[in-house]
Amino acid sequence: MKKKQPNEQRITALYARLSRDDEKEGISGSIQNQRAILEKFAADNHLPNPRFMFDDGYSGVTFTRPAFMEIMELAEQGLVANLVVKDHSRLGRNRLVVGQLLEEDFVRLNVRYIAIMDNIDTANGVSDIVPMQDLFNEWHAKNTSDKVRRVMQSRGNAGIPLTTNPPFGYKKDPENKNRWIVDKPAAEIVQRIFQMCVSGLGPMQIAKRLKAEGVMTPSEYLHNTGINCANKPPAYPCNWSSGTVAGILDRQEYVGDTVNFRTYRQSFKQKKQLDRPQEDWKVFSDTHPAIIDRETFALVQSLRQHRRRPTRTGAVSMFSGLLYCADCGEKLYYSAMGNYKREQANFFCSSYRKAPGVCSAHYIRERIVEQLVLEGLQRLLWYVQVYEKRFAQEQMERFGLQEKKELTAKRRELDKAKQRVVEIDQLIQKSYEDMTKGLLSEERFATLTVSLETEQKQLKAAIPEMEARLDATTDKAADLQRFIERARQVTRLTELTPEIVHEFIDKIVVSKPEKLDGKRHQRVDIHYNTIGLWVAPEPETLEQEYMAYYQAMRKRKKKTA
Repeated sequence: MKKKQPNEQRITALYARLSRDDEKEGISGSIQNQRAILEKFAADNHLPNPRFMFDDGYSGVTFTRPAFMEIMELAEQGLVANLVVKDHSRLGRNRLVVGQLLEEDFVRLNVRYIAIMDNIDTANGVSDIVPMQDLFNEWHAKNTSDKVRRVMQSRGNAGIPLTTNPPFGYKKDPENKNRWIVDKPAAEIVQRIFQMCVSGLGPMQIAKRLKAEGVMTPSEYLHNTGINCANKPPAYPCNWSSGTVAGILDRQEYVGDTVNFRTYRQSFKQKKQLDRPQEDWKVFSDTHPAIIDRETFALVQSLRQHRRRPTRTGAVSMFSGLLYCADCGEKLYYSAMGNYKREQANFFCSSYRKAPGVCSAHYIRERIVEQLVLEGLQRLLWYVQVYEKRFAQEQMERFGLQEKKELTAKRRELDKAKQRVVEIDQLIQKSYEDMTKGLLSEERFATLTVSLETEQKQLKAAIPEMEARLDATTDKAADLQRFIERARQVTRLTELTPEIVHEFIDKIVVSKPEKLDGKRHQRVDIHYNTIGLWVAPEPETLEQEYMAYYQAMRKRKKKTA
């Protein structure tokens, strides 16, 4: 049983609260005004040991307020005799919690509760009208929340950023608070984080490297530059976390876009924010200077989908997440044990590791993969640079052969759906005319209309998806042109880097090894981004074509001379 404290040790808690919305009410709702009223009341009524405590900038809907929580902790220890507020809404605006406090907690803790302006004093009992007052206080909070939400929706739909502070790397334009400009020192850190991710490092490894270099975290940087930040600086300086790094890598704002409505709250009483599906985001392109180019951002998102975990030794392969088993389709695990030399590092089927009977090991050394990919890329890039027009024509022909039928079918399906939507309108109109002429009963017309409208609704919902699939298919030419332009920039490829690998390689499919004439043979298919599987012409063919190309160039030079 809790020991009762002597009356002379118990305090009178004079509690004041001010939310951000109350600030608009002016001086009558200020903390100082509340304090003056509370202290005068305590003095006039000879309440013992008055102690002023307040929460500034906290909504009445939540009760996880520092000062209020401290009062309740003291009350649990038997140290609070009285709790006094200016008006009842200062205690809170959640009728369920306030009701429990008045009817149960304050009674159990022997705390006298007084709301001065509302003439509430639990020493005289709680009036039946107080629950109604709590309900009105809650309605006020809900009404305020609805107004704020409507304003935010209007701003968000107009393309105005909804974040209090811009993402790390940006700052507000002094001339226009709704516009972002690049914060150069922070932007350089963001660019380094993206570069490290492209080079093969994961969020945890990036965080460790930034911490070792003494780089300030985003919250430390904001506090250091005098900007208010909801997040407190970490307990230990430069204590980067993998979550902070991952959050930066996921932010589309770094390519110059404004992204609104990422999160939502289920209720005005719930302060926890939930993530919206990406298709519900509102994105406005090119609203501020980009820190990361779109190609690099897209590459990082692709890498994040194939997250690469380091081995126990900390080793990470640039090919991790790209190798797949030709038989079971699962990924190949990377192994670089501490007692291995790096040239012994290898990949093996993940299914085989989990259950050896399901698949075979498909074992292949990392250095073999590196050699095959380097040679394949060298041949591909040389071929693109020397035979650019021919390569483009081959790929478009290949695209036509593989997807022309599919493209035609998609267009036919889309046209049919659009035509059917128009036909349904005509059928409903004709059915209505037949009903007015007595050729169709009202019951039959109603049944027919419901059926046709349901079909039309389903078609209208499906048409945007059909159009999106058609657009994705017809974007092949633009993707191919971008691939060729990038390939043209890589003039001499002598060694592989993670950036090159992930920019050009989609996946590597490894078949199980076979023995032919006593020698080990293993098929490895390299699938490139945009173009898929590409097989180089035979060396003899390439040599003949190159000689023909070289002679044609010489003749052209002679003519121009």
